[in-house]
Amino acid sequence: MFFIVKRKSIVLAVLLTLAFVVLTLSVSYGGASAVFFGQSTRKVPVYGVDTTEKVIALTFDAAWGADKTEGIIKILNDNEADATFFLVGFWIDRYEEETKMIADAGLEIGNHSNNHLKMSQLTVDEIEKEISSVNERIKKLTNNTPVYFRPPFGDYNNRLLEVVSSLNMVAIQWSIDTLDWKGLSAKQIVERVVPNAKSGDIVLFHNNSDNVLNALPIVISGLKNKGFSFVALSDLVLTENYYIDNNGIQHASSDDKNGGNI
Repeated sequence: MFFIVKRKSIVLAVLLTLAFVVLTLSVSYGGASAVFFGQSTRKVPVYGVDTTEKVIALTFDAAWGADKTEGIIKILNDNEADATFFLVGFWIDRYEEETKMIADAGLEIGNHSNNHLKMSQLTVDEIEKEISSVNERIKKLTNNTPVYFRPPFGDYNNRLLEVVSSLNMVAIQWSIDTLDWKGLSAKQIVERVVPNAKSGDIVLFHNNSDNVLNALPIVISGLKNKGFSFVALSDLVLTENYYIDNNGIQHASSDDKNGGNI
């Protein structure tokens, strides 16, 4: 009898615990966070967008060197391909003319931090300074304030994403990494991108990698042959009525799902 009572008590306790979890677990749309026992769980940036349109966002991180920037711009313009450049503050200081060149070509500029640090290791004040100082310089040079922020090394935590959101910006990662910074050949870069591309992908290049000028025209041609066109992040990333899944993919949602800006 004692064993039966004890077993029933254990079952009851488990059921009550599960009920409590169900009641306290909620998902936050547009902010990519969940609440578990009153605590905010991991947030995620945008890695890609769920879309039926055959569009892809090419992105270029600029932190060291600028020798190939003009060539990239020419390839993009010759192929009527839009793109987004993420610029580091010290790169902007050294390459003001290239920064203006990107903007004058009608290409979008995003923020890649001031000093290319691991942002998850910084305080809120340090994060704000890293981001805001770059926004100010880009605004001064191009008359446009960045909307998108890409954390260096892809390193982030909730604190960073909350600061980015407070600055009315969107944190961006990538769904296809060319690994061009490792010195991959043009053929290897193409093989990483073209066979794997799908609608709504965000592709990561670096503006001064060894073989970017050789690989980029082949990537663009290969993706065009598959029916893709190329857009800036502002023409891909959703700004309202959306939610982000655990993999960082944005999905459109109806108003009753509390979609909204990050």
